[in-house]
Amino acid sequence: MGAQRQERADAARNRRAVLQAAETLLAENGFDHVSLDKVAAAADVGKGTVFRRFGNRAGLMRALLEERAVMLSEGIVSGPPPLGPGVPPRERLLAFLDALADLATRNVALLAAHDRACAEDKFSDPIYLRWHRHITTLLAEARPDLDAEFVGHTLLSMFDADLVRHVMNDGGVARLTGSLRDVASAFLGAPR
Repeated sequence: MGAQRQERADAARNRRAVLQAAETLLAENGFDHVSLDKVAAAADVGKGTVFRRFGNRAGLMRALLEERAVMLSEGIVSGPPPLGPGVPPRERLLAFLDALADLATRNVALLAAHDRACAEDKFSDPIYLRWHRHITTLLAEARPDLDAEFVGHTLLSMFDADLVRHVMNDGGVARLTGSLRDVASAFLGAPR
């Protein structure tokens, strides 16, 4: 039993070290210079540890983004309104987009790396699927006449890291958040 606890503590320490190393390398050098070999060396763990835990760069970027997305996910399920349950779907959708914009603007380099790492399989990425499912559910409640699945993809496409960076450089966070709300509100307008 004691050996099992020690392994879990070591695994947790290694996971934190790998994620911190990946984040540091990403911030300093950009996505193209973040290899699992470099991450393992920077984290002072074996290359096999990184491969077993994360599989590939996409898995590593997904884990980094997931760390940031946990609080958002918890807020959706059980947080206070307007992000959490208890308010009309329109208010929840706008609150979710605000929260997602905040996450994106604070983590634009990570978002870009995640976009690139998961580019070939973006629509089956667990984080994307969770966010899309939430948006689609809210849209379907607010506007049953819409193609909620398509509109959900459309709204999430506005979180493309290059677009986020461009809008932030030409109007800041307020422009990004305001524009997202405007687009979502247009979709939520009167039924066709």
